[in-house]
Amino acid sequence: MERTAGKELALAPLQDWGEETEDGAVYSVSLRRQRSQRLSPGEGSGGRQVHNPAADAFLYYRTSKVRALRAAPLERLVRELVFGDREQDPSFVPAFLATHRAFAPTARVLGLLLPPPPPPLPQGSVPRGNLHVANPHTGHFLHCLRVEIKKTEGRDLSFNKNLRAVVSVLGCWLRDHPQDFWDPPAHPDLGSVRTFLGWAAPAGVEAREAEKLLGDFLEEAEQRQEEEQPQVWAGLMGAAQIPGSDPPENCLEEVQEGLELLDFSLDEVAEQLTLTDVELFSRVRPCECLGSVWSQRDRPGAIGTAPSVRATVTQFNMVTGCVLGSVLGEPGLATPQRAQRIEKWIRIAQRCRELRNFSSLRAILSALQSNPLYRLKHCWGAVSREPLSIFRKLSKIFSDENNHLSSREILFQEEATEGPQEEDRHPGSLPSKLPPGPVPYLGTFLTDLIMLDTALPDMLEGDLINFEKRRKEWEILAHIQQLQKRCQSYCLSPCPPILAALRAQRQLSEEQSYRVSRVIEPPAASCPSSPHVQRRISLTKRLSAKLSRERGSSPCGSAGDPSSPTSSLSPGSPLSSPRMRDPPGSPPASPGLQHPNTKDSEARVIRVSIDNDHGNLYRSILLTSQDKAPSVIQRALQKHNVAQPWARDYQLFQLLPGDKELLIPDNANVFYAMSPAAPGDFMLRQKEGARHTTSISPT
Repeated sequence: MERTAGKELALAPLQDWGEETEDGAVYSVSLRRQRSQRLSPGEGSGGRQVHNPAADAFLYYRTSKVRALRAAPLERLVRELVFGDREQDPSFVPAFLATHRAFAPTARVLGLLLPPPPPPLPQGSVPRGNLHVANPHTGHFLHCLRVEIKKTEGRDLSFNKNLRAVVSVLGCWLRDHPQDFWDPPAHPDLGSVRTFLGWAAPAGVEAREAEKLLGDFLEEAEQRQEEEQPQVWAGLMGAAQIPGSDPPENCLEEVQEGLELLDFSLDEVAEQLTLTDVELFSRVRPCECLGSVWSQRDRPGAIGTAPSVRATVTQFNMVTGCVLGSVLGEPGLATPQRAQRIEKWIRIAQRCRELRNFSSLRAILSALQSNPLYRLKHCWGAVSREPLSIFRKLSKIFSDENNHLSSREILFQEEATEGPQEEDRHPGSLPSKLPPGPVPYLGTFLTDLIMLDTALPDMLEGDLINFEKRRKEWEILAHIQQLQKRCQSYCLSPCPPILAALRAQRQLSEEQSYRVSRVIEPPAASCPSSPHVQRRISLTKRLSAKLSRERGSSPCGSAGDPSSPTSSLSPGSPLSSPRMRDPPGSPPASPGLQHPNTKDSEARVIRVSIDNDHGNLYRSILLTSQDKAPSVIQRALQKHNVAQPWARDYQLFQLLPGDKELLIPDNANVFYAMSPAAPGDFMLRQKEGARHTTSISPT
């Protein structure tokens, strides 16, 4: 059989090989296949091998082994920061720095990473050999760090490559995640870094970066003290303030001129919405989007948790509230007038689409699709045909079909192009220079991260940190950071009157919106004139279908904890329903709770809290039809960081409407023992006579 010259084999360049265990750490092993050039054994000029033309009829490949750390104790993870091979595993350092707050605070990592300063040199003495540095608080691996101390003309210290690796890690940390060191008033973690860099690299860019960061922190603290009113995010004119708070005095003066929000042109409103969304999204700290961080925002004392993400939620809810308030808030409007307002909001949404602002686009569509507006058949019947067509087209962007595939594909296309296609513009739109972007809908990423946190365990068997989970989270966080860089090139100028009108627009609560809607149009059997749009389906159904296709199980052996979902778990849901608040203890981004039927089993996501002084702190776990009470209790305690040997001292209760509780028997199958009609909220309560006291250590 003859081989065709230059014909490559249809093999993947990277193939999974298996796992390796080394010093208590688990590595995933892959084989990398690379094309190699065939050389003749003879030597050419300069003693080098020469190309053999006879070898062109064949392709030669070489295979190399690639290892990536999958699970390890914290000390080993920090060791990998210093001694790891960045060529083989280039994503380890950025993934660790972006996600470490989910399993270790900054001070703990620095305690393991930073070696102590060398002892002072006696006057007139010159060191010989190497100085072994050992810190009992930094782990055994720092015994390997050696500091070569030499005297030079500038009396600088030269250090070996291990210390250079530590300095390099700190440089990336200071540059990419400066807020990790914010701890007023003294900022002790930043002080530790400055002390280390002061003797290890006093003239390096890292030391200058640390000094500059300290100056920025002190300046920011002074600015916060000078502020008269607290804001969700400094620098935005009321757009990031808490809904319901009074707008600034100068804004009130401009609003009193008589201009309402919809009195401005649709281009002006869309551009100001985009400007606000760009500023808020650019300031989002990716680590605050982690499911383990974002899910703690409702626990007692966590008001300040994830402030940058909260600001985007506030803005999203304010936009939906403006839509509801402008259409429903005026009791004396006739049906054609309300229809005109609906049409204008559709036009504004289309302009947001042209500006590639998917955040406000989603907020406007959520309001128009909400029940108080969606049920107004007479108003929708008076809407012109062209706006209705635009509305249906825009609604397809956020269709739930195929796991929100449409919105994800459109976002990917927008990242790869200079602007939306011509067919995406509605007739009569004003030509303008499209800014870069896009501005994504953050709720999609938040839901992805929450579902990852729910589906994958934090710890594996042997008290190993599941770093493979952190890699998957990092893939999403890296995408957020990439989009943030794209948003820096927007060129939009603020317009105070429009921002003031946004703040002054009447806001309606969920109950108020529905009550006003029923007054405008009494309840009817159906709403045939309302536009038909896709309704949302259960997030849990999509997650369960995704997990049912996974092969194997996690090393921890817990039922319902899949080893590794596919590279992209992609459910999506709004940050919260437009101006519709969940009851206390029920965050807006929590997954849906329904009984999905999957190919191999049935599953649903449940939320489990502990009956103690920590209030409504809960953890989400995946419950399958095979899970019995002991395994559910054990996994819930693991999520709450409670010692596992005490699992037998707990009972599981399902919380029912009307302050009722359903006791799940000790050996019952939880999936079939619980009430299917009730929400998936559960509580763990200690049995009478339990000897220990629950102690939760938040991650």
